[in-house]
Amino acid sequence: QLRLVESGGGLVQPGRSLRLSCTASGFTFNRNIMGWFRQAPGKEREGVSFISTSGDNTAYTNSVQGRFTISRDNSRNTVYLQMDNLKPEDTAVYYCATLHHDAGSTWLPSLSNVNLFSYWGQGTQVTVAP
Repeated sequence: QLRLVESGGGLVQPGRSLRLSCTASGFTFNRNIMGWFRQAPGKEREGVSFISTSGDNTAYTNSVQGRFTISRDNSRNTVYLQMDNLKPEDTAVYYCATLHHDAGSTWLPSLSNVNLFSYWGQGTQVTVAP
């Protein structure tokens, strides 16, 4: 049974930080690319950040570049998203997703290739407001 469980969401004030976690089970974690996505009301789901199977390559959407950091701990089957200097525009439901990949350990798809990720967690709400 493949399962992804997100945690760490909540309500924070602008400028503060939040750390999201996603714990995986039911597959070989170090053979899967991990990604964080988000969806705000009235907007399409967008890719926020991806990390390669080895953890040596990462990608970020322009709006979070320099503020968010993705990382993974393969010994714990967990991927993290450290979010600093949060803005109201970051308010959304954040989802963890995975893509199996047996080729190069540093390869990543384009951030726009949402459909390549077939397995999703249930999401965690992040609200940034005064």
